[in-house]
Amino acid sequence: MSVVLITGAGSGFGALSARALAQAGHTVYAAMRDTTGRNAARVTDAQAYATEHAVDLRTVELDVLSQESADAAVDTVLAEAGRLDVLVHNAGHMVTGPTEAFTPEELAAVYDTNVLGTQRVNRAALPHLRAQRHGLVLWVGSTSTRGGTPPYLAPYFAAKSAMDALAVSYAAELARFDIETTIVVPGSFTSGTQHFATGGHPADQTVVPAYEAVYAGLMDQVAQRLADLAPADADVSQVADAIVQVVGTEHGKRPFRVHIDPADDGSETVSAVADHIRAEFLTRIGLDDLLAPHPVGAR
Repeated sequence: MSVVLITGAGSGFGALSARALAQAGHTVYAAMRDTTGRNAARVTDAQAYATEHAVDLRTVELDVLSQESADAAVDTVLAEAGRLDVLVHNAGHMVTGPTEAFTPEELAAVYDTNVLGTQRVNRAALPHLRAQRHGLVLWVGSTSTRGGTPPYLAPYFAAKSAMDALAVSYAAELARFDIETTIVVPGSFTSGTQHFATGGHPADQTVVPAYEAVYAGLMDQVAQRLADLAPADADVSQVADAIVQVVGTEHGKRPFRVHIDPADDGSETVSAVADHIRAEFLTRIGLDDLLAPHPVGAR
Protein backbone atom coordinates (compact mmCIF):
# COMPACT_ATOMS: atom_id res chain seq x y z
CA MET A 1 0.00 0.00 0.00
CA SER A 2 1.11 3.54 -0.73
CA VAL A 3 1.47 6.81 1.16
CA VAL A 4 -0.53 9.37 -0.79
CA LEU A 5 -0.63 13.17 -0.59
CA ILE A 6 -3.58 14.77 -2.39
CA THR A 7 -4.00 18.52 -2.70
CA GLY A 8 -7.32 20.35 -2.57
CA ALA A 9 -8.88 17.48 -0.63
CA GLY A 10 -11.37 19.47 1.40
CA SER A 11 -14.26 18.87 -0.99
CA GLY A 12 -15.23 17.62 -4.45
CA PHE A 13 -12.96 15.25 -6.34
CA GLY A 14 -10.24 15.66 -3.72
CA ALA A 15 -12.31 14.66 -0.69
CA LEU A 16 -13.96 11.78 -2.52
CA SER A 17 -10.62 10.49 -3.79
CA ALA A 18 -8.97 10.78 -0.39
CA ARG A 19 -11.70 8.68 1.20
CA ALA A 20 -11.75 6.14 -1.62
CA LEU A 21 -7.96 5.73 -1.50
CA ALA A 22 -8.07 5.26 2.26
CA GLN A 23 -10.83 2.65 1.85
CA ALA A 24 -8.55 0.84 -0.60
CA GLY A 25 -5.94 0.52 2.15
CA HIS A 26 -3.59 3.39 1.42
CA THR A 27 -2.31 5.91 3.96
CA VAL A 28 -3.79 9.17 2.71
CA TYR A 29 -2.96 12.75 3.58
CA ALA A 30 -5.87 14.96 2.57
CA ALA A 31 -4.26 18.36 2.12
CA MET A 32 -6.21 21.58 2.46
CA ARG A 33 -5.55 25.13 3.54
CA ASP A 34 -6.65 26.85 6.73
CA THR A 35 -7.24 23.61 8.62
CA THR A 36 -7.83 25.46 11.89
CA GLY A 37 -10.10 28.09 10.36
CA ARG A 38 -12.48 27.89 7.41
CA ASN A 39 -11.73 24.20 6.81
CA ALA A 40 -11.75 23.07 10.45
CA ALA A 41 -15.11 21.35 9.97
CA ARG A 42 -13.71 19.43 7.00
CA VAL A 43 -10.80 18.26 9.11
CA THR A 44 -13.28 17.03 11.71
CA ASP A 45 -15.30 15.27 9.01
CA ALA A 46 -12.20 13.52 7.70
CA GLN A 47 -11.22 12.40 11.19
CA ALA A 48 -14.73 11.10 11.80
CA TYR A 49 -14.67 9.21 8.50
CA ALA A 50 -11.32 7.63 9.39
CA THR A 51 -12.63 6.49 12.77
CA GLU A 52 -15.95 5.22 11.46
CA HIS A 53 -14.40 3.22 8.60
CA ALA A 54 -11.17 2.24 10.38
CA VAL A 55 -8.99 3.67 7.61
CA ASP A 56 -5.76 5.67 7.62
CA LEU A 57 -7.06 9.05 6.43
CA ARG A 58 -5.20 12.06 7.80
CA THR A 59 -5.29 15.78 7.07
CA VAL A 60 -2.41 18.17 6.58
CA GLU A 61 -2.22 21.93 6.14
CA LEU A 62 -1.22 22.84 2.59
CA ASP A 63 -1.84 26.09 0.75
CA VAL A 64 -0.66 25.63 -2.85
CA LEU A 65 -0.14 29.39 -3.08
CA SER A 66 2.77 29.15 -0.62
CA GLN A 67 6.07 27.34 -1.14
CA GLU A 68 6.66 27.35 2.61
CA SER A 69 3.31 25.66 3.16
CA ALA A 70 4.01 23.04 0.50
CA ASP A 71 7.44 22.33 2.00
CA ALA A 72 5.98 22.00 5.49
CA ALA A 73 3.22 19.66 4.32
CA VAL A 74 5.66 17.29 2.63
CA ASP A 75 7.93 17.41 5.68
CA THR A 76 4.96 16.43 7.86
CA VAL A 77 4.13 13.46 5.64
CA LEU A 78 7.72 12.27 5.69
CA ALA A 79 8.06 12.74 9.45
CA GLU A 80 4.87 10.82 10.20
CA ALA A 81 4.78 8.16 7.49
CA GLY A 82 8.48 7.86 6.69
CA ARG A 83 7.96 8.08 2.94
CA LEU A 84 5.82 9.49 0.13
CA ASP A 85 4.82 7.28 -2.80
CA VAL A 86 2.05 9.11 -4.63
CA LEU A 87 1.44 12.81 -5.21
CA VAL A 88 -1.99 13.80 -6.51
CA HIS A 89 -2.37 17.30 -7.96
CA ASN A 90 -6.06 18.05 -7.46
CA ALA A 91 -6.26 21.60 -6.09
CA GLY A 92 -7.91 24.02 -8.48
CA HIS A 93 -10.16 27.03 -8.75
CA MET A 94 -12.83 27.82 -11.35
CA VAL A 95 -14.08 31.23 -12.45
CA THR A 96 -16.99 32.03 -14.75
CA GLY A 97 -17.96 35.09 -16.73
CA PRO A 98 -17.10 37.10 -19.86
CA THR A 99 -13.36 36.86 -20.37
CA GLU A 100 -12.93 40.58 -21.06
CA ALA A 101 -14.35 41.41 -17.64
CA PHE A 102 -11.53 39.64 -15.78
CA THR A 103 -8.55 41.77 -14.91
CA PRO A 104 -5.08 40.47 -15.79
CA GLU A 105 -4.50 40.06 -12.06
CA GLU A 106 -7.52 37.78 -11.81
CA LEU A 107 -6.25 35.61 -14.65
CA ALA A 108 -2.87 35.46 -12.93
CA ALA A 109 -4.57 34.34 -9.70
CA VAL A 110 -6.33 31.46 -11.48
CA TYR A 111 -3.02 30.46 -13.06
CA ASP A 112 -1.34 30.71 -9.67
CA THR A 113 -3.68 28.16 -8.12
CA ASN A 114 -4.08 25.75 -11.01
CA VAL A 115 -0.55 25.82 -12.45
CA LEU A 116 2.02 27.40 -10.15
CA GLY A 117 0.47 25.57 -7.21
CA THR A 118 1.46 22.26 -8.79
CA GLN A 119 4.98 23.55 -9.31
CA ARG A 120 5.32 24.53 -5.64
CA VAL A 121 4.16 21.11 -4.49
CA ASN A 122 6.42 19.38 -7.01
CA ARG A 123 9.43 21.34 -5.77
CA ALA A 124 8.61 20.18 -2.25
CA ALA A 125 7.92 16.53 -3.07
CA LEU A 126 10.03 15.57 -6.07
CA PRO A 127 13.42 15.68 -4.34
CA HIS A 128 12.18 12.85 -2.11
CA LEU A 129 10.62 10.85 -4.95
CA ARG A 130 13.79 11.25 -6.99
CA ALA A 131 15.96 10.17 -4.07
CA GLN A 132 13.95 6.97 -3.59
CA ARG A 133 13.88 6.40 -7.39
CA HIS A 134 10.23 5.47 -7.36
CA GLY A 135 6.82 7.07 -7.26
CA LEU A 136 3.70 8.29 -9.05
CA VAL A 137 2.65 11.84 -9.87
CA LEU A 138 -1.05 11.93 -10.73
CA TRP A 139 -2.53 15.09 -12.20
CA VAL A 140 -6.28 15.81 -12.15
CA GLY A 141 -6.83 17.68 -15.39
CA SER A 142 -9.91 18.65 -17.37
CA THR A 143 -11.47 17.72 -20.70
CA SER A 144 -11.53 21.46 -21.41
CA THR A 145 -7.85 21.26 -22.38
CA ARG A 146 -8.70 19.50 -25.63
CA GLY A 147 -12.45 18.94 -25.81
CA GLY A 148 -15.41 21.16 -26.48
CA THR A 149 -14.94 24.51 -24.78
CA PRO A 150 -18.10 26.52 -24.03
CA PRO A 151 -17.66 30.26 -23.45
CA TYR A 152 -17.40 32.15 -20.16
CA LEU A 153 -14.84 29.74 -18.68
CA ALA A 154 -11.71 30.92 -20.48
CA PRO A 155 -9.43 31.73 -17.50
CA TYR A 156 -10.05 28.29 -16.02
CA PHE A 157 -9.66 26.51 -19.36
CA ALA A 158 -6.42 28.35 -20.09
CA ALA A 159 -4.97 27.42 -16.70
CA LYS A 160 -5.97 23.75 -16.97
CA SER A 161 -4.41 23.62 -20.44
CA ALA A 162 -1.19 25.02 -19.02
CA MET A 163 -1.26 22.45 -16.23
CA ASP A 164 -1.72 19.65 -18.76
CA ALA A 165 1.28 20.88 -20.76
CA LEU A 166 3.33 20.97 -17.57
CA ALA A 167 2.28 17.42 -16.71
CA VAL A 168 3.27 16.13 -20.15
CA SER A 169 6.74 17.67 -19.90
CA TYR A 170 7.23 16.43 -16.35
CA ALA A 171 6.36 12.89 -17.46
CA ALA A 172 9.43 12.72 -19.69
CA GLU A 173 11.69 14.50 -17.21
CA LEU A 174 10.80 12.11 -14.38
CA ALA A 175 10.84 8.84 -16.34
CA ARG A 176 14.55 8.10 -15.74
CA PHE A 177 14.02 8.56 -12.01
CA ASP A 178 11.46 5.70 -12.26
CA ILE A 179 8.67 8.14 -11.40
CA GLU A 180 5.45 7.45 -13.26
CA THR A 181 2.92 9.99 -14.54
CA THR A 182 -0.82 9.65 -15.06
CA ILE A 183 -3.21 12.43 -16.06
CA VAL A 184 -6.79 11.78 -14.95
CA VAL A 185 -9.16 13.84 -17.07
CA PRO A 186 -12.64 14.50 -15.64
CA GLY A 187 -15.38 15.90 -17.81
CA SER A 188 -17.98 18.50 -16.90
CA PHE A 189 -19.60 17.08 -13.78
CA THR A 190 -22.18 19.77 -13.00
CA SER A 191 -23.34 18.20 -9.74
CA GLY A 192 -21.57 16.52 -6.87
CA THR A 193 -18.80 19.11 -6.73
CA GLN A 194 -18.70 22.78 -5.71
CA HIS A 195 -16.79 24.00 -8.78
CA PHE A 196 -19.61 26.07 -10.19
CA ALA A 197 -21.09 27.05 -6.83
CA THR A 198 -17.82 28.37 -5.38
CA GLY A 199 -16.33 29.68 -8.62
CA GLY A 200 -15.19 33.27 -8.87
CA HIS A 201 -16.63 36.03 -11.03
CA PRO A 202 -15.00 38.94 -12.88
CA ALA A 203 -14.12 42.09 -10.97
CA ASP A 204 -14.89 44.52 -13.78
CA GLN A 205 -18.67 44.48 -13.60
CA THR A 206 -18.88 47.51 -15.90
CA VAL A 207 -18.13 45.18 -18.81
CA VAL A 208 -20.70 42.52 -17.94
CA PRO A 209 -23.90 44.38 -18.99
CA ALA A 210 -22.73 44.70 -22.59
CA TYR A 211 -22.31 40.95 -22.79
CA GLU A 212 -25.50 40.23 -20.90
CA ALA A 213 -27.42 42.29 -23.45
CA VAL A 214 -26.28 39.99 -26.25
CA TYR A 215 -25.59 36.74 -24.37
CA ALA A 216 -28.37 36.93 -21.79
CA GLY A 217 -28.27 34.08 -19.27
CA LEU A 218 -25.46 32.33 -21.15
CA MET A 219 -23.68 30.90 -18.12
CA ASP A 220 -26.86 29.27 -16.84
CA GLN A 221 -27.51 27.93 -20.33
CA VAL A 222 -24.04 26.43 -20.55
CA ALA A 223 -24.37 24.74 -17.16
CA GLN A 224 -27.81 23.36 -18.02
CA ARG A 225 -26.75 22.07 -21.44
CA LEU A 226 -23.69 20.39 -20.00
CA ALA A 227 -25.92 18.76 -17.40
CA ASP A 228 -28.31 17.64 -20.14
CA LEU A 229 -25.45 15.91 -21.99
CA ALA A 230 -24.52 13.76 -19.02
CA PRO A 231 -26.19 10.36 -18.66
CA ALA A 232 -28.43 9.76 -15.68
CA ASP A 233 -25.87 7.54 -13.97
CA ALA A 234 -23.02 10.09 -14.15
CA ASP A 235 -21.50 10.37 -10.69
CA VAL A 236 -18.45 12.28 -9.46
CA SER A 237 -17.42 9.17 -7.53
CA GLN A 238 -16.33 7.76 -10.90
CA VAL A 239 -13.37 10.14 -10.79
CA ALA A 240 -12.36 8.89 -7.35
CA ASP A 241 -12.76 5.30 -8.53
CA ALA A 242 -10.48 5.98 -11.49
CA ILE A 243 -7.83 7.49 -9.23
CA VAL A 244 -7.99 4.48 -6.91
CA GLN A 245 -7.59 2.15 -9.88
CA VAL A 246 -4.57 4.06 -11.20
CA VAL A 247 -2.83 4.15 -7.82
CA GLY A 248 -3.50 0.43 -7.34
CA THR A 249 -2.10 -0.54 -10.74
CA GLU A 250 1.35 -2.10 -10.87
CA HIS A 251 4.18 0.39 -11.29
CA GLY A 252 5.17 0.79 -14.91
CA LYS A 253 1.80 -0.37 -16.21
CA ARG A 254 -0.32 2.64 -15.36
CA PRO A 255 -2.05 4.48 -18.23
CA PHE A 256 -0.63 7.84 -19.24
CA ARG A 257 -4.10 9.39 -19.49
CA VAL A 258 -7.54 8.33 -18.22
CA HIS A 259 -10.77 10.11 -19.22
CA ILE A 260 -13.94 10.16 -17.13
CA ASP A 261 -16.21 12.19 -19.36
CA PRO A 262 -19.96 11.52 -19.14
CA ALA A 263 -20.72 14.39 -21.54
CA ASP A 264 -18.28 12.98 -24.13
CA ASP A 265 -17.02 16.38 -25.30
CA GLY A 266 -14.37 14.97 -27.65
CA SER A 267 -11.35 15.41 -25.41
CA GLU A 268 -10.49 11.71 -25.38
CA THR A 269 -10.34 11.60 -29.18
CA VAL A 270 -8.11 14.66 -29.46
CA SER A 271 -5.88 13.56 -26.57
CA ALA A 272 -5.36 10.16 -28.19
CA VAL A 273 -3.97 11.90 -31.27
CA ALA A 274 -1.81 14.29 -29.24
CA ASP A 275 -0.41 11.51 -27.06
CA HIS A 276 0.31 9.38 -30.13
CA ILE A 277 2.20 12.25 -31.75
CA ARG A 278 4.16 12.75 -28.53
CA ALA A 279 5.17 9.09 -28.43
CA GLU A 280 6.01 9.06 -32.12
CA PHE A 281 8.12 12.22 -31.87
CA LEU A 282 10.11 11.06 -28.84
CA THR A 283 10.77 7.81 -30.67
CA ARG A 284 11.93 9.65 -33.81
CA ILE A 285 14.50 11.63 -31.83
CA GLY A 286 15.74 8.62 -29.95
CA LEU A 287 14.16 9.41 -26.61
CA ASP A 288 11.55 6.67 -26.51
CA ASP A 289 12.86 5.54 -23.12
CA LEU A 290 11.17 8.65 -21.70
CA LEU A 291 7.74 7.23 -22.51
CA ALA A 292 7.73 4.95 -19.46
CA PRO A 293 9.30 5.09 -16.00
CA HIS A 294 12.48 3.14 -15.44
CA PRO A 295 15.59 3.43 -13.32
CA VAL A 296 18.65 4.75 -15.13
CA GLY A 297 20.50 1.93 -16.84
CA ALA A 298 17.53 -0.44 -16.70
CA ARG A 299 16.67 -0.02 -20.38
